[in-house]
Amino acid sequence: MTLHVNSLTIDSGDPKALAEWWAVALDWKIVAVDDDEDVWIAPGTDRSEFPGAIPFLFLAAPDEKTTKNRLHLDLVPGDRDAEVARLEGLGAARVDIGQGDVSWVVMADPEGNEFCVLRSHEG
Repeated sequence: MTLHVNSLTIDSGDPKALAEWWAVALDWKIVAVDDDEDVWIAPGTDRSEFPGAIPFLFLAAPDEKTTKNRLHLDLVPGDRDAEVARLEGLGAARVDIGQGDVSWVVMADPEGNEFCVLRSHEG
């Protein structure tokens, strides 16, 4: 049996706006919009050029997020502090989910979905 991940699906109150935010944050592109509701982002349109990359699919969801995500992204930048500042400038916020004193920064996108910005793996 062959099984692979097709996408990471994210429920959203405004899929287009959240997809656009993540596309800017990750320097990805909007690669498809279906029925004005489903929006796909990826590093590019040809998956063979980005092996291992998993596209994100943003779907409309009527309910609001109410608890901490059980699944989240861990992002590794070249410079953690500079990246955190850039993401804050785009509208992300630092959040406290009880992580304590750690080497990463927990943030939330404009709809409150948590993600972590780790220290660089270099050095």
